[in-house]
Amino acid sequence: MAEATPSGSGGPIRVSGPADDGPLAIRGGVGGIRFQLEELAGGAEKLDDLAGRLAAIEVEVRRIWEDLTPFQDLPRWTGTMALNAVGEAGRSVQVVRTELQHISRQVRACKHEYEMAERLAGAARGLGLVSLEDIHDSMTDMAATRFLDGKSMETIVARLGLQAADVKRRTEMDPWAWDVLEQVGVFSRPLAVHQEETARVDLDTSPAGLLERIRKLSARGAGLIEVVEISNDGTNAYVLLVPGTQPAFSGVGGENPFDEAGIAEAMVYSSDEVTGAALQSLQAAGAQPGSPVVAVGYSQGGIHAMNLAADPRFLDNYDLPYVLTAGSPVAGITPEPGVKSLHLEHRADWVPGSDGAPNPDTRDRVTVSMTNTPRVFEGEGGIGPAHSLSTYQDGARLVSQSRDPSLVESTAALGAILGTGGAATATRFSLSRTKAPAPAAASADSHKPARGYAGR
Repeated sequence: MAEATPSGSGGPIRVSGPADDGPLAIRGGVGGIRFQLEELAGGAEKLDDLAGRLAAIEVEVRRIWEDLTPFQDLPRWTGTMALNAVGEAGRSVQVVRTELQHISRQVRACKHEYEMAERLAGAARGLGLVSLEDIHDSMTDMAATRFLDGKSMETIVARLGLQAADVKRRTEMDPWAWDVLEQVGVFSRPLAVHQEETARVDLDTSPAGLLERIRKLSARGAGLIEVVEISNDGTNAYVLLVPGTQPAFSGVGGENPFDEAGIAEAMVYSSDEVTGAALQSLQAAGAQPGSPVVAVGYSQGGIHAMNLAADPRFLDNYDLPYVLTAGSPVAGITPEPGVKSLHLEHRADWVPGSDGAPNPDTRDRVTVSMTNTPRVFEGEGGIGPAHSLSTYQDGARLVSQSRDPSLVESTAALGAILGTGGAATATRFSLSRTKAPAPAAASADSHKPARGYAGR
């Protein structure tokens, strides 16, 4: 956008690009380009309103000037000077009005250019086009990890038209697709919820601390979720923790809802059954209707967590002000307005790129892409070292230390909900899929999309 400011205003209008904070590349939030442009567009509307008022003043000044013209032949200090003064005032008002309208047009043009650039970038991804810089970064990442990186996976998925939203639409329209999903065991089945244990814990409410709770949860066994209750200034808030994919060694589509089939349940069925199980678990843990809930998920768990932010059933029961995901493909999920989210990704991790698009750049969604060296504990890194939970915990610590305005605002919002941490109550629940219906009992209804998906 060309630089322009009203006279004496102190400097040109500038829009900053995506922020870099050491090994963190930050997109979205209060420092994101889209939010800056939305704020400028709001300012442009106010400038238009002010310009309209100035135009009315111009008309009034002109009327006064015309009323003074009969007195121009009087002594200079009474007639001509007054006429000139009013005329100069009218011209000054016109100059300011013209400048304000010019700036407003430039701001709107800048916003339009940005939106066009976003659309062109999306079209380029669909055609498989990438920049030389992206190629260089991808080659570097793949040489270091021996796995596809996020940008390469994103480009491949987009090129093949395999984005989650497209797959949902195609599957919904094609009964044969539902048959295929059912035959391979990838279909939504009701979940049984069993309360396992309740224990007092010391909760670290930072992003890294919440991911550590997922590590401990996963270590206790498969198919578990956890609800942690903590008091913040007399108000009880809850954290819902959902683990990542837990490989099935005895066949995909078994009892564990977080096996590989769970990915399809999250992306094709919009976590329909997991959402129901989450509601049951929160109620059993004592969460009252309307209580604030922070949803946290790693990998597949992040998809389930983000789907809660778009599910009216969940939002009608609980306040979901914040979602934290790590290594999760969630670009295709649109949360309800007012839900803030922080998405941790690693440039070398192909999993977040498997939805074929970057996360939207909005005020409430902040995406952090890490470029630091992945760190892997024993037992991690099966699908690439950059996807390890340890790597994302390292990134989460950097997020908490960052002074970037988007990250400061996002982590402050999380702290406002959960407080500084401390003594809390953790309740664990085991989820298990019910048995698949016998083929003879299957009805035409089994080909319908899961409830809650239509219209999303």
